[in-house]
Amino acid sequence: MELEDQWWKGQLAADIYQALRYKELKLPPYKGQSPQLNFRRYFADLIAIVSNRFKLCPAARHLAVYLLDLFMDRYDVTVQQLHMISLSCLLLSSKFEEREDRVPKLESLNSLGCMSSMNLVLTKQGLLHMELLLLETFQWNLYLPTAAHFIEYYLSIAVHEGDLHDGWPMTLLEKTKLYMAKYADYFLEVSLQDHVFLCFAPSLVSAACVATSRLVLHLSPTWPPRLQRLTGYTWENLVPCAEKLLIAHDSDVKEANKQKCQKPGQQQQGQTVYHSSGQTATVAQYLHRPSVQYPQQVPQPGLAPNHRPASYLSHSTASLQGPNGPQHGNTQAITASQDPKSSIPNRAYQVSMHYTCAAPCFDR
Repeated sequence: MELEDQWWKGQLAADIYQALRYKELKLPPYKGQSPQLNFRRYFADLIAIVSNRFKLCPAARHLAVYLLDLFMDRYDVTVQQLHMISLSCLLLSSKFEEREDRVPKLESLNSLGCMSSMNLVLTKQGLLHMELLLLETFQWNLYLPTAAHFIEYYLSIAVHEGDLHDGWPMTLLEKTKLYMAKYADYFLEVSLQDHVFLCFAPSLVSAACVATSRLVLHLSPTWPPRLQRLTGYTWENLVPCAEKLLIAHDSDVKEANKQKCQKPGQQQQGQTVYHSSGQTATVAQYLHRPSVQYPQQVPQPGLAPNHRPASYLSHSTASLQGPNGPQHGNTQAITASQDPKSSIPNRAYQVSMHYTCAAPCFDR
C-alpha cells in the first residue's frame, strides 16, 4: 500500500483518510495471549533496528511489528523461530509499503552485525516459506492501518500560527513544526514498545501522539477544535492513551537527567530531576500546574534555545542483546549523548484514575 509522497497534501487526502479509518474498523482482534509475550519488546526492537539500518519508512516498521503481534497471538512458536518470523514480517511489510529498490536484500540482512550475535543465517527458501505462512495467516491481506499511517495527516495541521506557546504568540512557526514532528515521532515509537497500545484504534494512538506532543511542547490549546474536527476525537477520548505516553515520557526524562546530573554513587547538588519523588506522571499533572506558565526548570527538549530535540531512533545493531542476555530495551535514544534506548525500561503501564479534562485545556 505505497501511497504517493505527501498524500495528505493532495486532493484525495480526505478520501484516503476515510478509507484508512474504515479499514481500521475491520482489523483482526488482538488478545495478548502469546506464551512468548515477555519477549515481544526484544523482537520489536530488533525490527526497529533493522528497519532503521535500511532507512525504511515508519509505516513499514509499524506494520512489521503489528504483523508480528498478530502472528504471536495466534501461534505458539519458539524464541529461535521468532527471529526468523520478525525479519520475515519486516521484509513483507517493506515489500508492501516501500519501493522495490528499498526492500532489504538477503545478502544485506545476513551481513548485519546483529545476525552473527544471534547465530542466525537467513536462507532464501526459509524466508519464502515464512513469508508464505504469514500471507496465509493474514489471508493475503496486508492492508492493515497502523498509527504511522495517520500521523502525517494529523501533523499537517498540528501546529498553527494562532497557537500559543507558554501563553505567548509563537514567533518561530517552522521551528515549532520541526519539534512537533520530532516529538510525534518519539511518541509514535513509544507506542511500539508495549502491546497495551493495541487496545486503542491506530488513529486514536496517532492522535494521542500529536496531543501529547503539543502538551509537552507547552502549546495551547492542547487539543484545538481543528484537530478535533480532523481526527474525530475529543480530548476525553485521547486521555487514556495520552496518559500512557506521558508516563513513558516522564520515565525517559528522569532517566536522562539521572545519567546527566548524577556522578557515580552521588547526585550533584542543585540539579532538578523531573518527578524525582517517584510518582507517575498523569495528564492531570501536566494540565493542572500551580501556574499557567510551565516551570522553566523542567528538563524537556521544549522550544528553549538551549534545548534540542532528541535524536530519536538512532539505533545501533551492536546494542542488541538476545532475549536471554542483558536488558534488551537499549535501542532508542533519549538525548544525543546517550546510548540508544538505554533509559527506557520494560514498562508495565497502570492507569488508576480517570481524568476528565475538557478541550481546550488552557484558558488564556
